Amino acid sequence: MVKLTVQEEELMQVIWQYGEGSIKTFLQEFPEPKPPYTTVASIVKNLEKKGFVNSKMLGNTFIYSPAVTEEKYKQQFMQGFIQNYFNNSYKEMVNFFVQQKKLKSKDLQDIIEMIEDKNKKK
Repeated sequence: MVKLTVQEEELMQVIWQYGEGSIKTFLQEFPEPKPPYTTVASIVKNLEKKGFVNSKMLGNTFIYSPAVTEEKYKQQFMQGFIQNYFNNSYKEMVNFFVQQKKLKSKDLQDIIEMIEDKNKKK
């Protein structure tokens, strides 16, 4: 799965939120100043070429829906991120955030509890 550009990711967030819709529907979700209709249409076409959205004709309007779930994209993106930046080690990633003072001991305790709760449910 390819990495999306920032604009493509922003648009995919809208598409995932709506489930399906037209260019006009998606355009309404952008803050002012809104991008031109043609820009959004071009991004949607790129997403379709990359296999991220499907399209169907409804009357004289194309309706687009996600072909890839948000969860699947997150999994692929994070897997690549961990692999490329942290030697495929989640431990190294956590250590990085600890070193940067982005994670506190309470955060780590909460993470341990989440892991232990998840393991109990198996």
